[in-house]
Amino acid sequence: MPAKQPRLTLRVSPWPRAAGSFCTAWREAFDENRHDTTRALAASAHQRAPRARAQRGATAVEFALVFPLFFTILYAIVTFSLILVAQQNLTMAAEEGARAALNWQSNTSMQSALTNRGNAACAAAKLVAATLVQSMQCTPSSKACGPNSAMQCVNVLVSYDYQTNPLIPSLPLLGFALPNTLTSSATVQLNPENIQ
Repeated sequence: MPAKQPRLTLRVSPWPRAAGSFCTAWREAFDENRHDTTRALAASAHQRAPRARAQRGATAVEFALVFPLFFTILYAIVTFSLILVAQQNLTMAAEEGARAALNWQSNTSMQSALTNRGNAACAAAKLVAATLVQSMQCTPSSKACGPNSAMQCVNVLVSYDYQTNPLIPSLPLLGFALPNTLTSSATVQLNPENIQ
């Protein structure tokens, strides 16, 4: 059986092996430099470890500081979106009520005709109102209008007491920016000849 040959390691060197002592000195310096670099990297990692441990809770602290601000902004967006939806619904209810005031109602006089049309207008407005603003108040009124006050106008005013019935609970500082009452009105003009 042949004798075991020593294991050879292949080292890449810019100088051929045959260059003699200069190559050997260069290789030893290179190896020593490589070991120094490895030691420096290990020391650097060791120095970084305490710094990483010192910043371990930084993310939680930053989250705790920023979360209330983001939550308040999101809550304000939702609150004002619901207020705009409620305002739009009140406007639609007032318009539908004014349209209902155009329909003929039984009457005994001009004033009773205008009163009955106003009541019918409020009944129509309440039918159109969404459950969001179901507790709205409707107030009809009539008066002379137009050129030389020759016409009669029926006004439908709907209002929602937001301060008493908020759509969602308010945050402490957000209450200053919220309205107390949401209102909307619509008016229809009637020719006195067609009222009775």
